[in-house]
Amino acid sequence: MRTRLLAATLAVLACGTAEARTTVTIACGSVGIEAELCREGAEAWAARTGNAVSLVSTPPSATDRLALFQQLLAARSGDIDVFQVDVVWPGMLAEHLVDLSEHIDRATIGAHFPALVSNNTVSGRLVAMPWFTNAGLLYYRRDLLEQHGRPVPTTWAELEETARTIMQAERAAGRARMWGFVFQARAYEGLTVNALEWLDSHDGGRIVEPDGRITVDNPRAAAALTRAAGWIGTIAPRGVLTYGEEEARGVFQTGDAVFMRNWPYAWPLANAEDSPVRGKVGVAVLPKAEGGRHTAGLGGEMLAVSRYSTRLEAAVDLVRFLTSAAEQKRRAIRGGFNPTLAPLYEDAEVIAANPFFGELREVFMAAVARPSDATGARYNQVSAAFYNAVHAVLSGDAQAGPALARLERTLTRLRRGDRW
Repeated sequence: MRTRLLAATLAVLACGTAEARTTVTIACGSVGIEAELCREGAEAWAARTGNAVSLVSTPPSATDRLALFQQLLAARSGDIDVFQVDVVWPGMLAEHLVDLSEHIDRATIGAHFPALVSNNTVSGRLVAMPWFTNAGLLYYRRDLLEQHGRPVPTTWAELEETARTIMQAERAAGRARMWGFVFQARAYEGLTVNALEWLDSHDGGRIVEPDGRITVDNPRAAAALTRAAGWIGTIAPRGVLTYGEEEARGVFQTGDAVFMRNWPYAWPLANAEDSPVRGKVGVAVLPKAEGGRHTAGLGGEMLAVSRYSTRLEAAVDLVRFLTSAAEQKRRAIRGGFNPTLAPLYEDAEVIAANPFFGELREVFMAAVARPSDATGARYNQVSAAFYNAVHAVLSGDAQAGPALARLERTLTRLRRGDRW
């Protein structure tokens, strides 16, 4: 079964010299410049070490890629040595991954953002090294804020008032399609991230805390969701209930929204030559609640080594090279990938390519992680229960308090006694 799966799904391409001592196989992302940059980095490592690298072409869908990795690892296959893993996968795959803290020195590990190191540490084992990161950001129409004499909002109340005021003024001027705020509210993983940002900015917890406690049923979390539900049909279109990242970007980039929550990838697209809002967009940290804190949902990709690799030393060295400062700098400049090393946010060449990196360094350093570390293999079920409950509140089908009480009971049933 595993052999047929690999034959049908994977195309393995070799880099390096025929006389190489060791061939390491790595599974990277397979779309666009992500695959290209991985290949370039792997080839550079091969040339430096005299080893060789085989790149595995994986499915473009993260869901399909995870399923493939889970099948290979469950079979204890050594066919892939190094895996590119999503930020929420370490807890699900941890039992099959090498503890990199036993192979990479503490100073090298400690140079990466603490939130990512913590996210990748499962039961005291560092199962993946940070490679690049993402965090949720607030995009805004700089020209409209200037035109209407409004500062960039720092609280949700300020965003609501500014969004409403500018939306109404623009509609009165004939732009009937203008909305105040768009974000990701479809019932999917993106809503988990958005809603976690709302909770954290209200000091409403992480759904499940790092020690495994279920804390989602609390008044501050309920207040956060009640506030967000109030946006639907007022400053946000009802259609936002079906929006993912690209739907939100489509509305914002066509000029029909004042504010947007999205990931950093939207920046070069919003400023592309054919973008209607080119040169009119600003980026800021997401708002906070009164008395709360600024926050951002953590995203990104990591590199992990399979426990079943027969080329452990070389595989770890490849991970060490690809996650190094020099390689992360190259990827940031060429592809806009956010580094996981703080000094690169002060590097002149990196900032020239990505102007908002320096201003928002603290956002990327302190982003809030989804509770995949605490919930492990059950994270997908936890996330689905959470985003479905949130979607019911946003849709008006449930009140926040009762919905969160039901959610906590569901999560308690998912947890096996006092353990996940």
